Amino acid sequence: MDSRGPGLGFVRQSLFRGCTRTHLLPGPNAISKIDMSQAGGRHKFASDNTAGICPEAWAALEKANTSEVPSYGEDQWTERVCDRIREIFETDCDVYFVFNGTAANALALAQLCHSFESVICHEHSHIHTDECGAPEFFTNGSKLLLIDGANGKIDIGQAEVMIARQNELHSHKPRAISITQSTELGTIYAPEEVAAISGFARDREMLLHMDGARFANAVAALNCASKAITWEVGVDVLCFGGTKNGLAAGELVIFFKKELSREFDYRLKQGGQLGSKMRFLAAPWLGLLTNDVWLWNAQHANRAASQLANRLKTEAKIDIVFSVEANAVFVRMNEKLARDLHARGWHFYKFIEPDVYRLMCSWSVTDQDISDFMADVAALNH
Repeated sequence: MDSRGPGLGFVRQSLFRGCTRTHLLPGPNAISKIDMSQAGGRHKFASDNTAGICPEAWAALEKANTSEVPSYGEDQWTERVCDRIREIFETDCDVYFVFNGTAANALALAQLCHSFESVICHEHSHIHTDECGAPEFFTNGSKLLLIDGANGKIDIGQAEVMIARQNELHSHKPRAISITQSTELGTIYAPEEVAAISGFARDREMLLHMDGARFANAVAALNCASKAITWEVGVDVLCFGGTKNGLAAGELVIFFKKELSREFDYRLKQGGQLGSKMRFLAAPWLGLLTNDVWLWNAQHANRAASQLANRLKTEAKIDIVFSVEANAVFVRMNEKLARDLHARGWHFYKFIEPDVYRLMCSWSVTDQDISDFMADVAALNH
């Protein structure tokens, strides 16, 4: 599936002795993650974080590694990335670099909320399940108010009930709603769904934050302009992910309302997110954003996930739990099959107890990778 031609991919050869431990969160719908601390194994479908740096980002990084240039973001690469972002989103916005997604989300929410204010989010949101309390820490005490919703999406009715409970000064004051695009369950908010949530927020003088760790996959799947699911439908701040799309590190925090970003540069510095050699964060982004490589990578990952899901369903008769709309495939798999696949070296996470596992596809997954996995599924799935 990789049309770049031979010699441009990343070869990962290693051995794996099996995976026996899991880490479980309490509760009947707990999310768990398989221990991936052991070296080696077949990581193709474990996460889109396991892929290498895409060739275009790598080439841009090498090109930037010459002579001396101004530091702390005063370089030409940082300026060009910011300008390119404004071109892609077709608006004048403020753009900031951070090293990872947790910092992006936590600091963006800290910018939006006082310590006595709260953030409404889905119970499966990354800011709740996978960021070690960073949003609460960097906001100095803001509370995450958890609600449910089908397919990983915010349910406005539940949000309304939650807000009604926070009706006086003994409770945190709701200030922001955070949505994830694409969601942690691999589904995608359509533009009208984002607009409905932003309208709900605006009517209550709240702000809308978008965790876009896989924003590229959403844009690729919807085949829409980036503005159509962000500022044009009321998103105030976007955390635009690059790591899962082919970078080594580096996310963007984009404020579509510039008044919201006042002194955010100080917050970044205090949070340890101001890179001195900023060009090495910016240059790979430039490689990704030039000639729409970011969209190609996302389209490739989405197609791979669709192909994997179709083959699992038709060839192995394995149940696909959620609609495959981006680059994630959630399957219902019995424990023996999962254990046997782990024994053959395949890494992947159990995501929801008792039997729902997540398979992720990245920009680098190939037809052969999918065929290799399917061959082992066929051999083991009795």
